[in-house]
Amino acid sequence: MHCDEAVHAVKMGDLLESGTYAYDPADFHGPTIYYAALPFAWFGGAKALPETSEFTFRIMPVLFGVGLVLLLLAAADGLGAWAAGLAAALTAVSPAMVYYSRYYIQEIPLIFFSFAAILTGWRYTRKKTWFWALVAGVFLGLMHATKETCVLAWAAMAGACVLTAMWACVRNGRIGDCPKRTAAEGSSETGRSLNFHLIFHLLGALIAGVGVSALFMSAFFTRPRGILDSWLTYADYLSRADGASLHDHPWYYYFRMLLYYKNAPGPWWSEAFILVLAALGIVYALAERRRPRQKESGDLASDARANGRTRGDPGFRRFLAFYTLLLTVIYAVIPYKTPWCMLGSLHGMILLAGIGAVAIMRRLPNRWARAVIGALLLAGMLHLARQSYRTAFAYAADTRNPYAYAHSSTDVVRLASRVEDIARHHGDGPRMLVKIIAEEYWPLPWYLRRMARVGYWEQVPDEPDAPVLIVSPALQPEVDAKIGDQYHRSYYGLRPEVLLVLYVEEDLWDAFLETRE
Repeated sequence: MHCDEAVHAVKMGDLLESGTYAYDPADFHGPTIYYAALPFAWFGGAKALPETSEFTFRIMPVLFGVGLVLLLLAAADGLGAWAAGLAAALTAVSPAMVYYSRYYIQEIPLIFFSFAAILTGWRYTRKKTWFWALVAGVFLGLMHATKETCVLAWAAMAGACVLTAMWACVRNGRIGDCPKRTAAEGSSETGRSLNFHLIFHLLGALIAGVGVSALFMSAFFTRPRGILDSWLTYADYLSRADGASLHDHPWYYYFRMLLYYKNAPGPWWSEAFILVLAALGIVYALAERRRPRQKESGDLASDARANGRTRGDPGFRRFLAFYTLLLTVIYAVIPYKTPWCMLGSLHGMILLAGIGAVAIMRRLPNRWARAVIGALLLAGMLHLARQSYRTAFAYAADTRNPYAYAHSSTDVVRLASRVEDIARHHGDGPRMLVKIIAEEYWPLPWYLRRMARVGYWEQVPDEPDAPVLIVSPALQPEVDAKIGDQYHRSYYGLRPEVLLVLYVEEDLWDAFLETRE
């Protein structure tokens, strides 16, 4: 497991064991993933962290990832049926989407709630009912209860709404008349009624969103301080925005990763297939005109609805184009970058790629040309699927995998297994004392969760002696000076360029070796 996954697993373990949760604004984000994992722990009979497994936690993002595919069923009349189907297929085979749909972090649930908020918000613009306003508010609140960076998606959504409206005016050649038309509509009795209902619907959505966020951030109102901290945390985010970080990267970092990536001898990765189709989808979405609405009655109404499901809504596609562009620019400008942060932009690109693929097919002159392009689209998807298999299995923890960012080494599993094997030859068994003396040690708390007495020090304690020590190389000379030569030493990788030294008392090591021989 990645160190971030291990941190979240341990925090969820605290919730499982104590039944309480306290929001920590320092890098731990919202609690929805902890509460979402609880049922899987209960169904597995787990009452404490040592009784859980990777499956307990990783099944949750898997289901949210599948949910992203299924949500496209509800988007068919917005994207168009064929575009939604192709976008669903691309979501299912995108290496980045597949890889992080098995990561116990907030990103995939955040994208699920974001897309659900967009879909329900779009439904509201068509139906203007309380139901869709409140449901959209709930999903916006779940976004905040999942991860504080939701404000970036909110900004992109708001900007996309404004740009979509402005673009419609530009396309219709009445940019100067838009404010006048709005004012004229608002001055009429009907306009005032619509504005009145709109204000109340938006207020209801706001109350629903704030209520849902407060519910989770306060641990169901048992710790009200979490509500305030969930907003005060943005001051900390702003203070770190200008500071140098190990995770600072140039603006083109995500593009370089998606277009072509190869590190050392081995395979190469590319999702350029999606990016090219997405670019075509943006052009098509911005160039097409909104079709005039026909009066729906009798068979004409049925035909209009069927045609809408097939062709989609130009306004919705235009919104997605602006939303994806704005979100991509926002994340490109922010220096702090980790690969999973790009997933929101990538998901928008996948939706647009479905639109672009259909736009190409519809402009081809005959079925032979469509057959050729269809074969190329299938080949592109198979190539993505092959990369997804490599990403999730063969190179899951390999530095040659662009998405395995600062990922834990498989040595961590070997190290934890070795400590548990050695404990079987100690009189205290799983209660054997283990001292970890290192500044960087995650995900060891997860892998040593079945050991009852594990202590952690960032500096060398006065008495470092213990049956087993795990020490960072930087602190090794000081530890050696205090404990002498009565320990066997071996080295393990924690993650790329980070090592740990395992110390085992010589007598205990000899007892362990005798059973091995």
